[in-house]
Amino acid sequence: MQADDSAPAFGARLVAVVCAAQIFVQLGAGFWPALLPQMMERWSLSNSEAGWITAIFFGAYMVSVPVLVTLTDRVDAKRIYLFGVACTVAGHLLFGLTADGFWSAMATRALAGLGWAGTYMTGLKLLADQVSPKLMSRAVTGHAASIGISGAASYLLGDVLADQFGWRSAFVFSAATAFIAWVMVASVVPSRPAPHASTTGKSAPGKSAGGGLFDFRPVIRNRSSFAYSVVYCVHTLEMSALRGWGVAFLAFVATHTGLKDETLSPALVVTVLALLGTLASVVGNEASIRFGRRRLVATAMILSIGFAAIVGFAGSTSYWLAVGLLIAYGMVVWLDSSSVTAGAAGNADPARRGATLAVHSTLGYAGGFVGPLVVGWTLDLAGGMSPMAWGLAFASIGMLILLTLVAFLMMRPANLVGDRVR
Repeated sequence: MQADDSAPAFGARLVAVVCAAQIFVQLGAGFWPALLPQMMERWSLSNSEAGWITAIFFGAYMVSVPVLVTLTDRVDAKRIYLFGVACTVAGHLLFGLTADGFWSAMATRALAGLGWAGTYMTGLKLLADQVSPKLMSRAVTGHAASIGISGAASYLLGDVLADQFGWRSAFVFSAATAFIAWVMVASVVPSRPAPHASTTGKSAPGKSAGGGLFDFRPVIRNRSSFAYSVVYCVHTLEMSALRGWGVAFLAFVATHTGLKDETLSPALVVTVLALLGTLASVVGNEASIRFGRRRLVATAMILSIGFAAIVGFAGSTSYWLAVGLLIAYGMVVWLDSSSVTAGAAGNADPARRGATLAVHSTLGYAGGFVGPLVVGWTLDLAGGMSPMAWGLAFASIGMLILLTLVAFLMMRPANLVGDRVR
C-alpha cells in the first residue's frame, strides 16, 4: 500500500503517528541515568564502569546507524523502523528481567542502543521524505520535541516506578510502551518504497549518481550539511554527559553540602531540565529561521563553553545553585538541537538523505558514546567524586566544544531555504 503524498490528511496523520510512536519508544530512555546512583551502589560499580554502561547505548547506536539508516535509501523506512523498535522492546525487557551487574547491563543496554539506531533517525526519515524544504525545519523540530518531552518525563517516571514497584518493573514497563509504538506504526503507517528505489534505472543496482549505497564520500563533501553534523557530534557528547551524569552530580552536591530537603529531587531536576531544554530547542529553531542558523549555532556553543567552565566548580558549593546552573546549562545545550539536525537534513542531497542522516547520527552518537566516558574517567582520574573532580569533568567537555566551534566557523555552512537571515 502506498500513500498519496498529495493528501494533507495523510501528511498530518503520518506526523501524528510517528511523533506519538517516538514518545512511547523514548519513555524508557532516562530510566538508567535516573537510577544511576542506586544502581552504582547496588552493583558496586566504579565511575568508569557506570560511564561504560551509559556509553554503550551510544556505542551500539554509533556502529549500527550507518547501516540501518542508509538502507532507507533503498528499503522501506517502515521496515527498518519496526526492526529498531523490536530491538528496543527486547533490550528493555531483558534488562528488567536478567540484568544483575556490569556485563549483563552492558549487553542489554547495547541491544537497546541498536534499537534506537533503527528508530530515531529512521522516524525522522519517514517525515523528511514527505515535507517540502521550507517545512523541513519545523517538521524536524516537531519530531525532536516529541522525543524530548518523552525523554524528559522518563527521568521522573523511572524514579517513581522504581520506588513504587522496583527497578526491574520499571524497565519491563518501558518495554511495554515501546511495543505499543511498534503496533501503532505497523498498523497505521502505510508501506512506501524508498524514494531512490522508485527512480528509473539509469545506473547499476546499488549505485547512484553520487556513488554506491554505502559510499559516504558525497555526504562528507557536502560541506554545508557536514558542518552541522560535526557540531551534532559534540552537541550529543555534551547532552549525553549532562543527562547521563546530571542525577549523580546533584546527588553528590546534596550529600556534600549536607542537604536534607528533597523537595526538588535530582531526578525531578533533570526532568525539568530536559523539558525546558525541549522548549529551548523549539525556540532555538525559530530563532535560526529568523536570525540565521549559523549565528544561532555559534551563539549556543559559546554559551555552552561558559557554563561548562563554571557549573562543576560553582555548583558543588550549593545544591540550589547547582540546580539553577544545571537547568540553565541544559537549556543552552538544547538550544541548537533541532537547528543542527535541520541544517544537515535540509542541506542534504534528497537522493542521499538517508546516508546523510546516517553520517549525522553516527557522528552524533560517537559523541554520545564519548561524553559519559569523559566524565567517568575524569572523576576516577581526579580521585573520585569531589568539587574539583566535577569541575574538571565539565570543563573538559567545554574544551571539546571550543575546538568544534573553531572548526564550524571555518567551514561556514549555508543556512536553509526559509531562514530569513538578518
